[in-house]
Amino acid sequence: MQLLRKLLFPFSLLYGAVVHIRNFLYDRNILISKKFDVTTICIGNLSVGGTGKTPMTEFLIELLQPHYKIAVLSRGYRRKSAGFVLANESTTVEELGDEPFQIHQKFKDTTVAVDANRREGIKKLSEQVSPNLILLDDAYQHRKVKPDFSLLLTSFGDLYVDDWYLPTGNLRDSKKAAGRAHVIIVTKCPQGLSEDDQERIKKKLKPKKHQKVLFSYLEYDNMVHGHLHQLEVEELKGRKITLVTGIANPVPLVNHLKNMGLDLDHLAFGDHHFFSEREVETLKKKEIIVTTEKDYVRLGKGIPNLYYLQVKHRFMDDGKQMISEALQEIMKGKS
Repeated sequence: MQLLRKLLFPFSLLYGAVVHIRNFLYDRNILISKKFDVTTICIGNLSVGGTGKTPMTEFLIELLQPHYKIAVLSRGYRRKSAGFVLANESTTVEELGDEPFQIHQKFKDTTVAVDANRREGIKKLSEQVSPNLILLDDAYQHRKVKPDFSLLLTSFGDLYVDDWYLPTGNLRDSKKAAGRAHVIIVTKCPQGLSEDDQERIKKKLKPKKHQKVLFSYLEYDNMVHGHLHQLEVEELKGRKITLVTGIANPVPLVNHLKNMGLDLDHLAFGDHHFFSEREVETLKKKEIIVTTEKDYVRLGKGIPNLYYLQVKHRFMDDGKQMISEALQEIMKGKS
């Protein structure tokens, strides 16, 4: 695979040129980014998958929901529907896509909608729901909308400054596009990341004067949750565990469970994989299956002994307070 990616280097140059021209047209206002009356917050990255956008969106919901009427707008990647879909009690994971459906199930007081056309989605949400805050999930490259506040995520083990354009690398946008972010968050850090290491990363990222660089790590639940009951992760030791993942980067989860002393048979599928009936029937024969929350909503409730492990972002130092204060300033400016 790595050899193939290197051979495709000329195509990555072409891809990079297209990205550069597109950004140039928006930066010079030849193509127009539209601002909206409703406050919009963008959560995104420069690479394909694996930076923790959904847990960050959930973090923002938990932080802001007590104070604002929130809606989440996503494109609904790999959903089996088209156009604008506003989630309700009968909406399925196939209609929304796995990540929006996960949010819809967890946060009943938050409106969730999907639309590949973010302008149209914001317009319809404003007309039908009237939120005073819209979280734009995975919308960093959607420059038809100019958000009020942008969070750019980059993984500790795969910083965008060390990457290259698709298909040779994983970048889907220019490294210079990082300059549009208000806050850059280095995710999936080791919990004990030293101040010296944080400063080293900041120097690599070279943030602009207006940008803050924050650091976060993943905190895994000590329980796995099933349809009918839950188990402590410690109870899984010594048992035959099948780990099923359909996410961009399962390495942190695999390492966490192995560090917990679990013996795993890992079945890795592509990101956002929709499981076939044959695959589901095979999984039903497993003793205990542990999966991610995103995979759980796609696998459904028909598999015995299927459990998911929740994960949350936790900020180092005073990162949470800095995010909270910055968002409060944005909301004041829009009121």
